[in-house]
Amino acid sequence: MSEQWWKERAFYQIYPRSFQDSNGDGIGDIPGILSRLDYLKWLGIGAVWLCPVYDSPNADMGYDIRDYEKIMSEFGTLEDFDRLVEELHRRDIKLIMDLVVNHSSDEHAWFVESRKGRDNPYRDYYIWRDGKGGKEPNNWASFFTPSAWSYDEHSGQWYLHLFSEKQPDLNWENPKLREEVYAMINRWLDRGVDGFRMDVISALAKAPGLPDGKGEGYVFTPEYFAFQPRLHDYLREMRRRCFDGRQCMCVGETTFVTTQNANSVVGDGRELDLLFHFDFMDMDGQDGKWNVIPFDLRKFKEILVRWQEAIDWNTLFWGNHDQPRVVSRFGSTATEALRVQSAKMLATAMYLLRGTPFLYQGEEIGMTNFPFTSEQELRDVESLNLLAQARKEGREAWAWNGILHKGRDNARTPMQWEDAPQAGFTTGQPWIAVNPNYHDINVRKAQADPDSILCFYRELLALRQREEALLRGAFRLLLPEHPQLLAYERTLGSDRVIVCCNFSSTPAALPPEFTGKSLLRSGIHDGHMEPYGFTVLADK
Repeated sequence: MSEQWWKERAFYQIYPRSFQDSNGDGIGDIPGILSRLDYLKWLGIGAVWLCPVYDSPNADMGYDIRDYEKIMSEFGTLEDFDRLVEELHRRDIKLIMDLVVNHSSDEHAWFVESRKGRDNPYRDYYIWRDGKGGKEPNNWASFFTPSAWSYDEHSGQWYLHLFSEKQPDLNWENPKLREEVYAMINRWLDRGVDGFRMDVISALAKAPGLPDGKGEGYVFTPEYFAFQPRLHDYLREMRRRCFDGRQCMCVGETTFVTTQNANSVVGDGRELDLLFHFDFMDMDGQDGKWNVIPFDLRKFKEILVRWQEAIDWNTLFWGNHDQPRVVSRFGSTATEALRVQSAKMLATAMYLLRGTPFLYQGEEIGMTNFPFTSEQELRDVESLNLLAQARKEGREAWAWNGILHKGRDNARTPMQWEDAPQAGFTTGQPWIAVNPNYHDINVRKAQADPDSILCFYRELLALRQREEALLRGAFRLLLPEHPQLLAYERTLGSDRVIVCCNFSSTPAALPPEFTGKSLLRSGIHDGHMEPYGFTVLADK
């Protein structure tokens, strides 16, 4: 087996709460995942990224961990988890888990001890500071709340949380804390886990002295918490203590990564193997996520070329549990035909690039955003906080527009397996509503239709494995100025594959120089590309 097996496999991200429920409580679970492994194998998946299944009070849907070595009771048991590892490996599917070590839950035993007093041995596992003039230690804003600090009455100090007040940041400057984390990582690896997706890993190190951000009021200050110099010390130490000598991989959610600093964490293989950047995810927002603007193909091309040239091997993805549904976002749901065609085109455009594909559950059947109409339907803390803040400011309509287009709950509605009650996800009441379009959009229906999005994904992943130029070849953009078409070539030796995709809802002419044996195509007629048409050509 190649030590870089992660370059040769397509990953599938499972959000366990919404994948498959086995016991009728409305919450997806590990036995439910076990029942669907043959589906993943059939699709052509070589590795699974499993979102957090650790014990958690669920203030942030499992990304607030109460016990790193216990399975959340709603999801099953450690025995269930061990069986999942065994059954995945039996099908030659790797498993990576989420590693959430920038912060823990405020209900974690470390924090419970930490807040007992300033002289507690666990006090320094977190970032506690005295206030200034009766206010916070500094003016930092968090991702989820106006202030990144919360006051603890009992011990008379403030603690830092870059996310919710129930997610206190761990203090990576403390060597004892680091030792605890490395020991925990090694126990999961010994259990058979093949690696980790590392949540907000670029924020582990904070600027010395925690200086104020520039500006009035609460200020969001990534310049003081992302990609700080000591981050590299921590990641290299983690590599030495946990990953060296194992055939595992680690991919970082490197928030605020740029093409200038990316190689500092993936360049020499001594820190991370892969990273997630979010430039594609940020390109339809202006001055923040919630001000929605239209897709811009030229901007997409610029970002694509920048990243393909900046690092040797990219992660390829259109969505995840924090993003809306790709076909609603960058494709078209105006008609059923356009939903199918644009979903296939988007898959072709992304997953034949140089890098490792990361599919998000439901993407392969073209699941869409949910038509939310009331606050009671929402579950995501980020969207609920946005709505509450916007209501105070008289901007509720603006907030709803953002939530419908970009809210995280869009990706978290239950997987649509069949045209049956609750889409076959559960026999009970689901924790979040099933999208009402499940009668038409579901796995069973798609498997029976050779022209479905699902069958296309299967064909696309098989093609990627079959063509060495697509698996390992170099990338070069073609037609950089074309306003409708994304075109690129992948070359390896004398092999050349051309990919051409129409990203628009209007027809376009297929460039006459694009010739060769057709490997995949749809919406191409007499030299013309229909809306969202595409072609993949082998020129050998």
